Amino acid sequence: MITNLFTLLLLLSIPEWSSTLIRPVPGISPPDKDGRTLHRTKRGWMWNSFFLLEEWTGSGKQYVGKLHSDMDTEDGSVKYVLTGDGAGTIFEIDENSGDIHATRRLDREEKASYTLSAKAINKTSGQVLERASDFIIKIHDINDNEPKFSKDTYLASVPEMSNVGAFVMKVLATDADDESYGNSARLVYSILQGQPYFSVEPDTGVIRTALPNMIRENREHYQVVIQAKDMAGQMGGLSGTATVNITLLDVNNSPPRFNFSKYPYLHSAEVGSSVGSIKANDADTGENAEMWYSILDGDGQDVFSIVTDAARQEGVIIVKKPLDYESKRIYSLNVQVTNTHLDRRFSHLGPFSDTATVKITVKDVDEPPVFGRSHYIFEVDEDAPPGKSVGTVSARDPDQIITTCLAFITTILLYRYTIDRHTDLERLFNIDSNNGTISILQTLDRETSKWHNISVLATEISGSLQTRVPVFIKVRDVNDNAPEFAMYYETFVCENVKAGQLIQTISAVDTDEPLVAHKFVFSLSTVNPNFTIFDNEDNTARILTRRGGFSRQEMSSYLLPVVISDNDYPIQSSTSTLTVRVCACDSRGKVQTCSTEALLLSAGLSTGALVAILLCIIILLMIVVLFAALRRQKKKEPLIISKEDVRDNVVSYNDEGGGEEDTQAFDIGTLRNPEVIDTNKMRRDIIPEMLFPFRRVSPIKDNTDVRDFINSRLQENDSDPTAPPYDSLATYAYEGNGSLAESLSSLESTATEGDQDFDYLSHWGPPFKKLADMYIGKETHRET
Repeated sequence: MITNLFTLLLLLSIPEWSSTLIRPVPGISPPDKDGRTLHRTKRGWMWNSFFLLEEWTGSGKQYVGKLHSDMDTEDGSVKYVLTGDGAGTIFEIDENSGDIHATRRLDREEKASYTLSAKAINKTSGQVLERASDFIIKIHDINDNEPKFSKDTYLASVPEMSNVGAFVMKVLATDADDESYGNSARLVYSILQGQPYFSVEPDTGVIRTALPNMIRENREHYQVVIQAKDMAGQMGGLSGTATVNITLLDVNNSPPRFNFSKYPYLHSAEVGSSVGSIKANDADTGENAEMWYSILDGDGQDVFSIVTDAARQEGVIIVKKPLDYESKRIYSLNVQVTNTHLDRRFSHLGPFSDTATVKITVKDVDEPPVFGRSHYIFEVDEDAPPGKSVGTVSARDPDQIITTCLAFITTILLYRYTIDRHTDLERLFNIDSNNGTISILQTLDRETSKWHNISVLATEISGSLQTRVPVFIKVRDVNDNAPEFAMYYETFVCENVKAGQLIQTISAVDTDEPLVAHKFVFSLSTVNPNFTIFDNEDNTARILTRRGGFSRQEMSSYLLPVVISDNDYPIQSSTSTLTVRVCACDSRGKVQTCSTEALLLSAGLSTGALVAILLCIIILLMIVVLFAALRRQKKKEPLIISKEDVRDNVVSYNDEGGGEEDTQAFDIGTLRNPEVIDTNKMRRDIIPEMLFPFRRVSPIKDNTDVRDFINSRLQENDSDPTAPPYDSLATYAYEGNGSLAESLSSLESTATEGDQDFDYLSHWGPPFKKLADMYIGKETHRET
């Protein structure tokens, strides 16, 4: 009773429901302001609480609730109508009683609530007795969904040597059940696999380390299985699992170590070559395993160096200076290896370095000759005659052994000196093969080439080893070239020029190379009435006019010979001619036209016009040549003129007809004597659906009639279960046996026709009567 009162108070607190549920007391009407009694229409809906359990497993339809109106006198005149979400499909109402049923099982995860509307009408008049009113049907949740992780497999990593409780990763599962109702969606996480190395927090799903100082070198990969269970982990709850693959990340906790304390090497290498390599081991990976090699000390520290090979993490020992077996045979090096990336947290596990001793023994080899110098420089005059000596090269044997036995005994190896002719293609030099003296074969010219670079080879007479040395020969200069103009000068003089005016400044060059510097002297070969020269004494000279008033009509150009001399010994001089052209100039002395231009102007043509005419002629010639070339081209005839011409065309068809081997469909064994056939043979081109054991054919009785034989065989085939369900040809080649006439063939007859007696034919019966009459009658006629 108390519960009903509480429910009534709760419904009265809602305006819509209160107006629906509150009904006036029968027979009493509230007065209006004028004292008159007012009447209003009653609304008397009767509700039950509409809650429905999801996934209902009962038989039949599930009852939801009942709608009832006070207007319903239960005489069958009231009709209840239901509309809204799922009305008529999911939910149906008994229009007479107002009972609501669910027609099928409902899933809260698909839809948690349904809003419907109901009204009551009079069946006869159609009058609305109760206006449409909305109500909600809520679906109560049950635990029918298991927790699910976002992934089936997770990847995670954590540094090795981590402390207990170090964070690895967080996994999260979801449950489609209602979180606000019961414990259906309350999840608890646990670890099924991966203990005792890792743990998981039950409420958050955070995975943490459970053991301290896990070492990657001992084990790198771990597989952890995490379970999420609903119903707060209680029995009967649903669960889901996920796999977490955890990898321990490397930290620098393993120092590098050499496998051996001493490394012996035997080598004799050139400078810059590798003697060998030394490698330390580091259990770490990546940058934590990177190492750096260095030489601490040793008597070979100046002769060798070590380089770190970053790709292979090796220390490569390189020869820094030449090795000499005769002077020192054994070298010792102390090599250190150190990690390049150190972690101070694990410094107590160190030291993160190691040392080893490398012994290098120099191997004696047959070495080629060695010249006394790395290169030779000689000088020779350019006018030296052929055969002149330039210089001498010499080589020695580094393998020469000197012993002391009351005196020094030297074993001398002889060499042969030659010039590499690839470096002396013009054969300008020669060398004495015995003593290495170089001489010239042709006269040298310094102005052509100041230096000559050749290579001299020293080869052992007793072997094939040889050594080359570069020889640089400088050609000394001799004053054998006269100076000349430094460039080509275009000199102009104006018609209105005055006497003493500068028209050109000239300079000179000399291919010779004096000891001090060039000093040129300029002069005119003869006295010229028109021009004069003035030496500036700085290796230049000025050309001046002696008079004024030049005329192009009288003379268009003048030739002025200039003598240029040097100051070296012996003195060399040359005469260069300067051409001076007479031109028309304006009042400021700027050249306008010269004699060649004037002639063109007198003909009425300018330089631009001549150039245009010349271009037009060239273009016309090119067009004519191109047109002629196109006309000469002949059209190639096709190999086949017409498509209808099919001569000499061979068409090959590689189809092979059926032969004796085309017997897959039919078995020719049936043509043989049936006495030889023991079993039925099935068709070979089709595999039957069911295999039955072959049955042996009944033996053929002697003296069996052919008709009886064929009938028996036909009956056997009709009743054979292994016979295929298709038409096939069966041949029965039965000759019959036991004939009284035996063989009628004459192949085996030894007697002639005249010796035979045919009287026996009359005893064979009626089938042979006609034959007996023929042969017996013939025999009687022959005797007659």
